[in-house]
Amino acid sequence: MLFGKISRQLCGLKKLPWSYDSRYFWGWLNAVFNKVDYERIRDVGPDRAASEWLLRCGAMVRYHGQERWQNDYNNLPTGPLNKYKIQAIDATDSCIMSIGFDHMEGLQHVEKIRLCKCHYIEDDCLERLGQLENLQKSMLEMEIISCGNVTDRGIIALHHLRKLKYLLLSDLPGIRDKENLVQAFKTALPSLELKLDLK
Repeated sequence: MLFGKISRQLCGLKKLPWSYDSRYFWGWLNAVFNKVDYERIRDVGPDRAASEWLLRCGAMVRYHGQERWQNDYNNLPTGPLNKYKIQAIDATDSCIMSIGFDHMEGLQHVEKIRLCKCHYIEDDCLERLGQLENLQKSMLEMEIISCGNVTDRGIIALHHLRKLKYLLLSDLPGIRDKENLVQAFKTALPSLELKLDLK
């Protein structure tokens, strides 16, 4: 009797559109995947913890001295904690977001990052990357493609990556002032090869 009453009340509620329910669920799940576990970073080291975070979110990593990209969370290499250092990150179609970027704090050997079709990447993420001292010393190449939430503010923040030699910006509708962007990078990073494919 009680069950019948409850089920009739639930059936009488107006259903939200499926896409709304789904979007909320995936947003919540992606936020869970990005949560930083500082104890884990301390236990296994920054490169292993960042690898776990990136692969959990659908990205790939490549370690120093290896040609093969690591994309399977269950096949992450084991061994001494300091043996595998992340050299490159390919976050194509991944769900990395700003709340997870503290995972990158201790990475000292990252030379290349590719952000392509990353729906959760925003200006705050790029500003955070530009602030990380280790990345300022190691980053050589960066590609940002089809990340619709990125604007001039986030791109300009990358000028702090003082060793950056190559920057590709493509299909970024949030970029409004290309000329100012080009001038800012010419001033801050004169040896930077800046490639723009913006409309």
